Amino acid sequence: MADPRRQLPSVEAILQVLTSENGAQLHRAAPDIVRSVLAEARSAVAGGAVAVSPAELAVRAGAALSRLEEPSLRRVINASGVILQTNLGRAPLSLGARRAMAEVADAYSNLEFDLDSGERGSRHEHVRELIRRATGAEDGLAVNNNAAALLMVLAVLAAGREVIVSRGQAVEIGGGFRIPDVLRQSGARLVEVGTTNRTYVADYVQAIGEATAAVLRVHASNFQVVGFTATPSLRELAQAAHEREVLLLDDLGSGCLVATERFGLVHEPTVQESIAAGVDLALFSGDKLLGGPQCGVIAGRADLVGELRRHPLARALRVDKLTIAALNATLLAYTNGTEANEIPIWRMLSAEREGLRRRALRWARAAGPTATVLPSETMVGGGALPGQGVPTWCAAIASPHPHVLSRLLRLGSPPIVGRIEDDRVLLDPRTVDPLDDRFVSAALSATRAESAIDPEARL
Repeated sequence: MADPRRQLPSVEAILQVLTSENGAQLHRAAPDIVRSVLAEARSAVAGGAVAVSPAELAVRAGAALSRLEEPSLRRVINASGVILQTNLGRAPLSLGARRAMAEVADAYSNLEFDLDSGERGSRHEHVRELIRRATGAEDGLAVNNNAAALLMVLAVLAAGREVIVSRGQAVEIGGGFRIPDVLRQSGARLVEVGTTNRTYVADYVQAIGEATAAVLRVHASNFQVVGFTATPSLRELAQAAHEREVLLLDDLGSGCLVATERFGLVHEPTVQESIAAGVDLALFSGDKLLGGPQCGVIAGRADLVGELRRHPLARALRVDKLTIAALNATLLAYTNGTEANEIPIWRMLSAEREGLRRRALRWARAAGPTATVLPSETMVGGGALPGQGVPTWCAAIASPHPHVLSRLLRLGSPPIVGRIEDDRVLLDPRTVDPLDDRFVSAALSATRAESAIDPEARL
């Protein structure tokens, strides 16, 4: 009996079909893609499947080629209800930041060129003044991210010496990033004081010795310890550290520059408060509550920042021109007092509930009779303000197969990411730009027939 795999076409035959359909030169990877498609078809036929036609194999190869030509990093509509969604790139950038990036990306720039003297300049000069104005610090420096900022500060200022940390703050922040591990990598030695839930100024004072370089405060930005707790204020720590001539470092994490109470949230410690309390260096992220690009910002004493800027690690951890442009535009919104209107995360938090309800209702109507509108909460996310959210309304699509519906939305163009609760796919308009509402409605309309959702539910 003839081998059924011989019924499959050759690589050349499928390439001819692709060429005739596309009318243009094929991607250089086309032969490899076709061989891969044929290998899968041979395995299927060997397992008893019916051999498919050359046209069908060409369709499969063409789809694989299309995927190959698409960029891996894609724009996504975040309807998850988490504003600083780490997996989705955290803070979306302001229009001002995007324009600033486009301007320096489109041409040459004075990145490391002093226009006044006509000589070589420093890229670090472009951020220091705005960091100073936004935070009240004497000087500032930007590096890759906040993890890099902490590692750099410890390596430069505390290598071979002791750094005192409360046991309640020797934490894992995310992605396996643990404070004790960072200290070890930096060359500093960790000295833990106090207990998990209660640490006093006296604990720090008793631990300070000749080998002590710094006291490190790590803000609990992504977890909560409640109940029987105690922790000293930054002013108390600053006084104790400075009386004994050691540094006080404050890892703020989220990098908030505004009073979060304005947006219906509990108070989040601000960078300005840390600087005013007397910390020597405050470290924070650029892409969390600051609402800018991924980077780490170090703000504080001019002599310490200057030492960091001159260190070889400053080159290894330096930011590029696009990050500098976006960070400057973001900080400029704060110094101008326009952050509530310009920075997307603050606009999202300021959105009126009634407007959100109307948007969610339009989405629910597009999804069909199995959808309804439910009150819910939008979470801040990104390791900021743990457990904190603001009221919202969500379009909720009931389904016996919510994961199927959720996947259909994710595989659309553009992809739409929601969340699943109680066999419903929930889509939160607070985290979606109103200009993208048409995409959400169109995607929900398109998936009505495909999602096999419960016909009993009614809007």
